[in-house]
Amino acid sequence: MMQMHPLFDLSGRVALVTGAAQGMGRSTALVYAEAGADLLICDMNHDGVEATAAQIRALGRRVLPVTADITSIEQIRAMFAQLDAEFGRIDVLANIAGPSKLSMPEDVDLKDMEYVLHGLLVARFCACQEAGRRMLAAGKGSIINVSSIGGVTALGRGNFMYSVGMGGVAQMTRELSTEWSGRGVRVNAILPAQVVNPGLEQRMSEDPTLEAMFLRGIPRGRLGRPDDIQGLALFLGSDASDWITGAIIPMDGGNLAQNAGGTAGPRKV
Repeated sequence: MMQMHPLFDLSGRVALVTGAAQGMGRSTALVYAEAGADLLICDMNHDGVEATAAQIRALGRRVLPVTADITSIEQIRAMFAQLDAEFGRIDVLANIAGPSKLSMPEDVDLKDMEYVLHGLLVARFCACQEAGRRMLAAGKGSIINVSSIGGVTALGRGNFMYSVGMGGVAQMTRELSTEWSGRGVRVNAILPAQVVNPGLEQRMSEDPTLEAMFLRGIPRGRLGRPDDIQGLALFLGSDASDWITGAIIPMDGGNLAQNAGGTAGPRKV
């Protein structure tokens, strides 16, 4: 087996990954374990997070699976207390899970909006704050927030609450990077386009035109896969990105680069 380049080696480090029961959260947790990290992973899906933990243990890494609602400030703080007791450190935070609700702006229930904005922004900031305090005390750390292409461009189709929240995540990333990077804590964001997950699969099954519409805006010629995040998450969580901070990085198959009137060339998946 080829030896990992030392810049990407996470041996001896601890990562906390939210939303680790499936999708991009699970993929991120697994690549960190493969790179040598021990982990605390969390999700509301108890069986799913335990299954991911079993995969991590099979790689020979320590893992603490936590069933938690990442929209709850109390549960976030309790999770970090568990992290302290189990590992006594945190080197990487991957903020991946977050709520979403579809509604046309004129029909938005303000309670729904409060819930989405709280979950995407306030609760995620709480996780950043808890991790940041520990990383600042250690003088080093990496925080990775998963935002969305909808955080920097408009999606329409009833994504109002989600897009507004993700726009806040992108700006939170810039502000935290500006405040903390001089003290050793880097903060970056990943902006996925449409990555296939059970919710997206259900929406596409309900609307047979949806997938083709998405693909018209993705020059790469396919929808995203959860494992597409692995290389970028490892890069941002490791010393390979030591001078990268405050970056808002698309993971979108070329979506943001393509003008609305642009035409993709021959597609090679």
